[in-house]
Amino acid sequence: MPAVSKGDGMRGLAVFISDIRNCKSKEAEIKRINKELANIRSKFKGDKALDGYSKKKYVCKLLFIFLLGHDIDFGHMEAVNLLSSNKYTEKQIGYLFISVLVNSNSELIRLINNAIKNDLSSRNPTFMCLALHCIANVGSREMAEAFAGEIPRILVAGDTMDSVKQSAALCLLRLYKASPDLVLMGEWTSRVVHLLNDQHMGVVTAAISLITCLSSKNPDEFKTCVSLAVSRLSRIVSSASTDLQDYTYYFVPAPWLSCKLLRLLQCYPPPEDGAVKGRLVECLETILNKAQEPPKSKKVQHSNAKNAILFEAISLIIHYDSEPNLLVRACNQLGQFLQHRETNLRYLALESMCTLASSEFSHEAVKTHIETVINALKTERDVSVRQRAADLLYAMCDRSNAKQIVAEMLSYLETADYSIREEMVLKVAILAEKYAVDYSWYVDTILNLIRIAGDYVSEEVWYRVIQIVINRDDVQGYAAKTVFEALQAPACHENMVKVGGYILGEFGNLIAGDPRSSPLVQFNLLHSKFHLCSVPTRALLLSAYIKFINLFPETKATIQEVLRSDSQIRNSDVELQQRAVEYLKLSSIASTDVLATVLEEMPPFPERESSILAKLKKKKGPGAVSVELEDGKERGELNGGGDRGGDAAIAASNASTPSPSADLLGLRSAAPVSGAAPSAGSLLVDVFSEAGPAASSSGANDDCFLSSAPPSAASEDPAPPLPESDELLNKFVCKNNGVLFENQLLQIGIKSEYRQNLGRMYLFYGNKTSVQFVSFSTTVSCPGELQSQLNVQTKTVEPLVEGGAQVQQVINIECLTDFIDAPLLNIKFRYGGALQNISLKLPVTINKFFQPTEMAAADFFQRWKQLSQPQQEAQKIFKASHGMDTEVLKAKLLGLGTALLENVDPNPENYVCAGVIQTKAQQVGCLLRLEPNAQAQPGEQMYRLTLRSSKDTVSQRVCDLLAEQF
Repeated sequence: MPAVSKGDGMRGLAVFISDIRNCKSKEAEIKRINKELANIRSKFKGDKALDGYSKKKYVCKLLFIFLLGHDIDFGHMEAVNLLSSNKYTEKQIGYLFISVLVNSNSELIRLINNAIKNDLSSRNPTFMCLALHCIANVGSREMAEAFAGEIPRILVAGDTMDSVKQSAALCLLRLYKASPDLVLMGEWTSRVVHLLNDQHMGVVTAAISLITCLSSKNPDEFKTCVSLAVSRLSRIVSSASTDLQDYTYYFVPAPWLSCKLLRLLQCYPPPEDGAVKGRLVECLETILNKAQEPPKSKKVQHSNAKNAILFEAISLIIHYDSEPNLLVRACNQLGQFLQHRETNLRYLALESMCTLASSEFSHEAVKTHIETVINALKTERDVSVRQRAADLLYAMCDRSNAKQIVAEMLSYLETADYSIREEMVLKVAILAEKYAVDYSWYVDTILNLIRIAGDYVSEEVWYRVIQIVINRDDVQGYAAKTVFEALQAPACHENMVKVGGYILGEFGNLIAGDPRSSPLVQFNLLHSKFHLCSVPTRALLLSAYIKFINLFPETKATIQEVLRSDSQIRNSDVELQQRAVEYLKLSSIASTDVLATVLEEMPPFPERESSILAKLKKKKGPGAVSVELEDGKERGELNGGGDRGGDAAIAASNASTPSPSADLLGLRSAAPVSGAAPSAGSLLVDVFSEAGPAASSSGANDDCFLSSAPPSAASEDPAPPLPESDELLNKFVCKNNGVLFENQLLQIGIKSEYRQNLGRMYLFYGNKTSVQFVSFSTTVSCPGELQSQLNVQTKTVEPLVEGGAQVQQVINIECLTDFIDAPLLNIKFRYGGALQNISLKLPVTINKFFQPTEMAAADFFQRWKQLSQPQQEAQKIFKASHGMDTEVLKAKLLGLGTALLENVDPNPENYVCAGVIQTKAQQVGCLLRLEPNAQAQPGEQMYRLTLRSSKDTVSQRVCDLLAEQF
């Protein structure tokens, strides 16, 4: 940048600033400023022949006055005139004034843009940099429209100076963040990526900031940057501190560039090229090795730079989650930081280890630091560090250490900060439920939790313990005994009274044989707490009392006396008064049999996702990382017994930042909770009204279904289906629920059900980012002949999807006749201003409309012979893609929708199935025979699949679909 000569000192400006500083009062300052403004205004209006120096000086004074907090309403034109000067200092002041004072809606913006264009085309690097800085500082949409096409050209031009390239890259980044829809790289993409190979490190540093931002929004367009980034990182990591002298910071070569390169690589999966991946692994190992070396300087700047690179490298290792050796080494390195004297390092180590704990490769390594983490929970002074320690304990918990961790968290709860108590309570409750193999331990833990932190135990927690006790016969007696003992404490929390009232009302008879807990003793104990409780708890206790009359007839007179008292039947609260009157009447007039029927024991609760879980997810926000319950007998028993229903899922958050693997929709763990039925707008709308997820309310449009549109009906052309659409479709041939699609921004989950020729599908769109999706819309279309084969109706979705939130869409399907193609789902929304356009194939296949048909062996082979015409049979012989596991094969055949016929085929290793495909036009009977060659060596095993049906197109389509499953 040119030096400022003595003649540019602007003595008048210095005198004015000195006068302002010498003012003794605010009034004196305002008076001096008004005098100067009047003088400047007269100069601008009166003397038309002001030279550049005078304009610059007066514009500088106006700028100074503005920075003091005073409004400036003139001088803008003079500043614009300075832009045409050939003197650097005059042009600089003009750009400075415009950057600070000119509004993007100003009428002068066209003149300013013309001046900027002149400077950009001047090839004077100093003037070009000034113009680029002004564009970036203003950053308006008008600027983006005017220069978004010009700046990339300057950036990649071979004759552009390095300093201009740096400014151009950062200017383009600013415009892209402000108006991403206007900055289209297109033909410049590959040349911008190759700036990573530039000889000038400053250009690379500026360019990588731009490429990282572009890659996060359009990863596929910039995926070629991975190999270049690895190459550049390798050169930096392997260099000595003397090799990059101009970019070495306290003996650390190019720390900022290294961090940016590592952050860029986190936008992509591990490299597929073996050589590139090997080179990257070598870089990461080198970074971990350097962290173990003695420091080359005792200055804090050296350790900060070194640790910044290390933490970014560990973040990349965690992101890839594919190198066990690196994950364990990263864990050990973080373990050393857990005892570092620097609080920030301890915090970052705990936060990173939370993520490492979720990896199967490093979970055991994380568990070795349990004592250190427990000590941090107890002794750390900073509450944020203690909270991260609690998060890490929660994340590293498994069946082997659950009791130890829960005990330590309960112990800490007694002295925990009020700001984290509620979250701690939820985590303890979830861990106790998740890893409870001894249910007496679970009951003890929850009651202890209520005793220690009763004020922070939400309704969801004690609701859940009630559900589990009711669903577990073997724990009911122990729960009644334990809660009875807990209620005998002089100071008893109200939540304990609620649990006690409910459990004793249901299972008090299990401990009534002991004189110390006789029916009257139980009642008196509960009633002694009555006057201290709130209205909802009193209402619960009244219900417990009427249950006592059924369980223990000898308490009837005592309880009726209580119900008859004025404090009950004349209670000011209408709910309590109504309960007292009705319960009193019920106990007086009902026979023993009627009373026993009305007041019988509560039935087991239906299986569903833990409500504690939902509470924790809501508290932790959109970045919650979910963890499923372990499969197996314990999971089924915990939620109500293996014979009472399916598995229920439990998940919990252990991180506070969004993760690409976050299961926002909960579809990997549990189906949505059933809700109210939609109104019957049509046959399709009403067919599944008694079962299905509750649709999100959207006002009047909630029951408004739209018929599917042909592809041309959309306002913008939908994107072609993703290349992996067929693969995603095949995953759902034998199942109805799961995650259909997932990328860095969006997760699409699906739940569907079919009856006869009708189907209903629920799509869940989850925003995995912390930024809103705007203009969110979906279109389902039936291409070509499919319009006459399927009738598809969709509900509209909300146009705004908040960060971390999900919206639900209901799709109704009617099969008119057999079909081959699948409907297309097109999703459009704007993320950060950039249009996202995704097209997928909806997993609606002909087998979804199967009705299973049971047949005897004789009937099966008689029908098999009847379908003997060549066009009625489709057959495929193919190599097995997976192992021939009997249970897996049976599950897939049942998932297809047919009935699996046992003991029908003469060869017991063969599988035969039968079903009828229901369409509106006709019914198509199908018979299936699958012959595995299980005796062959692994890798040489084959299948022969034969389909026979009354319609040739159905035979071929079902055969093609099923062959892909084995």
